[in-house]
Amino acid sequence: MALPIHDIAGEIASALRESNRLILQAPTGSGKSTQVPQIVLDAGLAGTGEVVVLQPRRLPARMLAARVASERNGKLGDEVGYQIRFDRVCSDRTRIRFVTEGLLLRQMLGDPRLDGVSVLVFDEFHERHLYTDLTLARALDMQKRLRPDLKIIVMSATLEAGSLETYLAPCRSLSSAGRTFPVTHEYLDKPVDTDRYAVWQLAADELTRLLPKHPEGDVLIFMPGGYEIDRTIGALRAALRESEWIVLPLHGELPPAAQDAAVNRYDGKRKVVVSTNVAETSLTIDGVRIVIDSGLARIARFDPHRGINTLLVEKIARSSADQRAGRAGRTAPGHCLRLWTEKEHGQRAVAELPEIRRIDLSEAALSLKAGGIGSLRDFAWFEAPDPRALERAESLLHDLGAFDAAGELTSVGRKMAHFPMHPRYARMLLEAGEIGCVRPIALIAALTQGRPILLRDVDKKADTLRDDLLGTEGESDFFLQMRAWRYAEKSGFSMDKCRSLGIHAQAARQVSPILDHFLKAAKGQKLPIEETPAASEAIRKCLLLGFSDHLACRLDGGTLRCDIVHKRRGTLVRDSVVRDAPLFVAGEVREVDSRNTRSGKDVEVLLSQATAVEEEWLRELFPEDFSTKAEVIFDESLKRVVQKTRTLFRDLVLRESGEETPDEGAAAALLAQRVLGGQMPLHGWDDAVEQWIIRLNRLREWMPDLQLPALTPDDRQAIIEQLCLGATSYREIKDRPVWPAVKEWLSHEQQRWLDQYAPERIELKTSKGERKAKITYAADPLTSPVLAARIQDLYEVRGDIRIASGRVPVTIHILAPNQRPIQVTSSLENFWKESYPKIKVELSRKYPKHEWR
Repeated sequence: MALPIHDIAGEIASALRESNRLILQAPTGSGKSTQVPQIVLDAGLAGTGEVVVLQPRRLPARMLAARVASERNGKLGDEVGYQIRFDRVCSDRTRIRFVTEGLLLRQMLGDPRLDGVSVLVFDEFHERHLYTDLTLARALDMQKRLRPDLKIIVMSATLEAGSLETYLAPCRSLSSAGRTFPVTHEYLDKPVDTDRYAVWQLAADELTRLLPKHPEGDVLIFMPGGYEIDRTIGALRAALRESEWIVLPLHGELPPAAQDAAVNRYDGKRKVVVSTNVAETSLTIDGVRIVIDSGLARIARFDPHRGINTLLVEKIARSSADQRAGRAGRTAPGHCLRLWTEKEHGQRAVAELPEIRRIDLSEAALSLKAGGIGSLRDFAWFEAPDPRALERAESLLHDLGAFDAAGELTSVGRKMAHFPMHPRYARMLLEAGEIGCVRPIALIAALTQGRPILLRDVDKKADTLRDDLLGTEGESDFFLQMRAWRYAEKSGFSMDKCRSLGIHAQAARQVSPILDHFLKAAKGQKLPIEETPAASEAIRKCLLLGFSDHLACRLDGGTLRCDIVHKRRGTLVRDSVVRDAPLFVAGEVREVDSRNTRSGKDVEVLLSQATAVEEEWLRELFPEDFSTKAEVIFDESLKRVVQKTRTLFRDLVLRESGEETPDEGAAAALLAQRVLGGQMPLHGWDDAVEQWIIRLNRLREWMPDLQLPALTPDDRQAIIEQLCLGATSYREIKDRPVWPAVKEWLSHEQQRWLDQYAPERIELKTSKGERKAKITYAADPLTSPVLAARIQDLYEVRGDIRIASGRVPVTIHILAPNQRPIQVTSSLENFWKESYPKIKVELSRKYPKHEWR
């Protein structure tokens, strides 16, 4: 009852009686995560139903449930329980249930009314996980259509309430001030190169420096992941006295007992907890007075190389750094050391982008479709995703067979939606269950999630030993990695043994828990996960199903260049074992800067993690994606138009045959496109032709009464196609006469009107006879025609020069004897009166041999 949130317990209950929607802002340490569910339940606001509390992470969900059960003097799983992926500790008696968001969204798929649930509490909403956004949107829709009695509470320590209030309107909003102690902040004096000075060693060294100044309290060190945590603990145990300190890890992959140990109190000893960002919010570790922040976290982002979401180690935003620092000021004044400089701090992002802006949406799109959402674009998003990201997700789901051509869920897609994983692996495991290779597919899926376990550019000795022990077969790069992982596993992930084969031991070790996760998911969907021999063909078919959007076809046997589905082109990496396969799928497609050119950097698309496949498998697995087309193409090697029969998988040409004589019209159209594109210019199509077309179009506008036909870009193409009829190569068309085809556009009388009212040249009377001056017409209707003439050629011209039956003035560029303009005017009369007397004096002195009137 001493927690700050209880100061507004009455207001919380009153607000929920008045409105079924509540926004609650309360800082870290106020007690909102543990107390609000109890306040709601004890006030009778849940009736006979459950209070379900959504947590972004599994570890806080379990530990908060244990804390609340303890506070209510009950056993975990009775009145208070939790449910996370692969772990359910609750019963029919459970009234407060802590769950992860993705799990609740899946529950909504099976039970659109959420019968038995009275209150939904969205905790730590500011973290803006994708499934938080989706679940809140589904809950609001459910409340509106099916469950007006459902109560929704959205809670956060740091929340921009304005946009959320608009989204939840009508709703109530409350805030709790909380109680915290001051925290001093310290930065490094200069930047540190963590490639040379490992961040775990830096943290250990800085802690030993701080301890004499801070003799009391426990320590919390933030590291990005389990690997860095283990290394930090090793460095700390070497630096601290075991008799005085307990050093403990905290992250989501630890067993429950080890997680509990990190938050327990220890009499007589100080404690150092090395944690991921699970300790950033929700979870409170009492007694912490010192925080050392590496400034790093594993952040979910879409990896375009592998076409999946992955966790990348990145610098945290300033808002996350503030959350971490606040953990030191819970029970007494604290100190936070940031392992970066104050200048670097100012250069960090203010806040992290919401997940909806940075991860692949295919899994979410699949879940929404399975939940009955019709149009993903019309879905009531709290923040709508980038349309391109949504389009990419829908395209992938179509390629995987989860969506049909109309974007509707297929029977395969409905099965995939039950797998708590990326749709690629859901599709692969579904097929693996049918043909008996679940375990190898689960292992391949696990191998794709982290860093590569096989090091590149190993020395000759390691390369030879790798070939001897792992083999050199050429069916799949994944098969080599699978054998490498099994070797590492049998050797106990020994650093020395792994290093001798160029295997990254720590990366290999991190595959094991991911593999267990995938196997549990498969077992949960009743797939056979027993260890049985699996045929190479079966495994490769599953990989084809998962990566059909990365199908590549070699251009020829003498090169590693390939065409890829969706009109892409790339190059297979040289160290791939499938470099002789004509057809393969790539597990990774990545873009790299290859070299500098005059236009900038070229981007090269590299294909790796490849698996050889057969065309007959494509026909077996994707019969509707095959087509045969007779296409007229311009063959660059032959420099002419030919007709070829192409066999395509989606838009990828697998094979083409024949060089038949093409249809005359189709050949002319293709040649015309290249003429218009500038690749094959016609010698006779010169500036005079272009001026003729402009004259026609301008005169049509100036004198609509003549009813002249326009000559549009489409008409231009039609004229060029006419010129190309009967030809198949550039050699045949480049010197063809152009004027006859162009002038046929007009009748004889229309051509006479064009020459009369929009003449190409105009006659000027001079002392030496008549001179024809050219008029230049502009394509822009707002630009007047232009005539350029020497001043001596204009002496006899007194009035203005006009065309189009006097409707259009001609702008005159008056030239000096050196052919440079001295005046631009549309009124010669004004020129002779006002400008000429002054100009004449200067020019006659400069050019005395010319006539000056």
